[in-house]
Amino acid sequence: MHIERKFRNHTITILVLLLTLTSGLYLATRTIPRANAITATPATFTNYELAGNEFTVDHSDGVSCPNMATVESQKCYSTQAEPAIRADRDGNFYGSSESVFCVIGGQCGGTYAWKSTDDGAHFTTLALPNTVTVPPTRVGISPAGSDTDIAVAPRRNLSGVFNVYVVSLDSSLASVTVSTSRDGGKSWSIPINPVAASIPVVDRPWIAADGANKVCISYHNIATTGSILVQCSLDGGTTFGPPISAIDSQHLWLLDFNTQIGTLAIDPGNHVIYQVFSGLATETEGLQCLVSCSFGLHAVWVAVMPITVGTFTDYPVFVDPNPQASTNHQFAQVSVDKSGVPYAVWSNDRNVYYSFSADFGKHWSSPVQVDKDPSKTAIFPWSSAGNAGQLDIVWYGSSFTSPGGPATFPHYTLTNQDKSASWQVYFAQNVQATTPGSSFTQVAASGTIHFGDVCEGGIGCGDNNNRDLLDDFGVAASPTTGLAAIIYTSDQFHANPTLEPANTFGSRHCTSDATNTVDCSHTDIAVQTGGSTVNQHPGNFEEDGEDFEETNVSGNGGSPQPREEIDLTNTGTVAINKFDVAIGGLPWTLTWSSTSPIQPGQSVKATSNSVPLGLLLSVGTIYTVTITATMANGTTETHTVNAIYTLGAGLGL
Repeated sequence: MHIERKFRNHTITILVLLLTLTSGLYLATRTIPRANAITATPATFTNYELAGNEFTVDHSDGVSCPNMATVESQKCYSTQAEPAIRADRDGNFYGSSESVFCVIGGQCGGTYAWKSTDDGAHFTTLALPNTVTVPPTRVGISPAGSDTDIAVAPRRNLSGVFNVYVVSLDSSLASVTVSTSRDGGKSWSIPINPVAASIPVVDRPWIAADGANKVCISYHNIATTGSILVQCSLDGGTTFGPPISAIDSQHLWLLDFNTQIGTLAIDPGNHVIYQVFSGLATETEGLQCLVSCSFGLHAVWVAVMPITVGTFTDYPVFVDPNPQASTNHQFAQVSVDKSGVPYAVWSNDRNVYYSFSADFGKHWSSPVQVDKDPSKTAIFPWSSAGNAGQLDIVWYGSSFTSPGGPATFPHYTLTNQDKSASWQVYFAQNVQATTPGSSFTQVAASGTIHFGDVCEGGIGCGDNNNRDLLDDFGVAASPTTGLAAIIYTSDQFHANPTLEPANTFGSRHCTSDATNTVDCSHTDIAVQTGGSTVNQHPGNFEEDGEDFEETNVSGNGGSPQPREEIDLTNTGTVAINKFDVAIGGLPWTLTWSSTSPIQPGQSVKATSNSVPLGLLLSVGTIYTVTITATMANGTTETHTVNAIYTLGAGLGL
């Protein structure tokens, strides 16, 4: 829904390292050169529309797009917008998108969802996650349908499937709805959880998953203090624990709507929760804004919870020295790569920037501008992190600029078809994003998706402001191929009978006369067909997963019960005869799932339920870990890394 602006009108060598490890591990040294070079080549994409029209009974359920259907209910056109996307560890993509008419036309029909099992070449419409059909008309109704987000569990449930979660905002803002699929999108939990948020009157929910059954939501409390709240479920979304404020006790001046909520992410190896947001920069600004605010939300913050005592700590990522600047366009975003490195991404209404942290969110690198010509205005950023240091970022970009930002771009109308400001989906990739001076490849991943002004004021946008693109979109990268899939909104009438058929059916009509209006807003896919990916393997071995956690805080008379798991893959061309692991300088005895040698392409798992004698364990403490591989040709490769000791996904918040 995005209504924050209704309440306040803000004027707007580290030799890293080649991060190749996962879950909180950071490479410090190597004893041999890389086995494989990391390369970045421009990506190529193909685009098509998804199927989903809530105003047509039985439309699209089970329909795979793109197709050549001639029957209306099987055609690939949609009335959904502002979508989200994620990928599971088997390489399946899941997307969701809100009912645009719930937001703009005052109607709600629920949230649509899609699944791809062929690397994004096709997406099939799933049963609606949070909609009940009413006989005899069987028209879908739902209190939800706005501000959707989607998450996929990083571990399999008891049925061997990754849980899928869809969160959606109630049209009355009373709460949020969380729907869970435990069978890969074939069905959704009944009853759905329509009151996941325990605070009434909320806005812009986000969702993130951990373990097999842990899922957390965050949202803006717009009823009272304007706080950002996080709630977690340990039973797959059936019940949620109490809300925890992402604004810590040292930064209470960020309350009173001095923030705009950004996205939520959980590191699946370290179980660290990251909540990013835009806000004021200092307490002085916060106190002044209690009376009259002349500051923009010119700072980016990340609230970090390392699963210790159930509280967040807020750390600044970036503060724009211009106090009237803003970082909430739209929205600040956080993602985590396989090495446990978090990335914050944001727009200042002109350019997109990113920063990363090498110590679990406490300190952040200097910001780096991502976009370049011909994208001169970049808004609505989103990112997807893959292997260590490998990052995809997307945004809506235009070659047009204006001192007043996108809201002041020429307003396109049927009588004044000014096309000087055209918008495209842009895609940028950096395969060494934690290395100073590294660069992005950049391509336009779509054709024109919109002309003219873009209003970012939420429901405060007026009739003369264009909000057809709503407020955000998304990208995900397949863990198996590394290829990206972008899900986005377009308001253009294309009438391509294969990829974007004309929507001239149902209660809303997208025709040539309605192009660049909300009647044509729909959900599209851009799927990567070529170029480099974010699952490149630069070394002779790589950690596919690492988890150093406390599994029972009350066991053994109060003594800790640690559990360590490291999943290693030989990514080189020579067999590995053995791995030696040490923690805190002490040799660590691990149990290995298979015997040496480990052949190229082969994976092995190492586990332990103890640590070396003399190593003192404390939840939240960072430990130095070294992993040395001895190859069959006698050479060695050593990764010196850090790991944070956390509570497991089923413990704590």
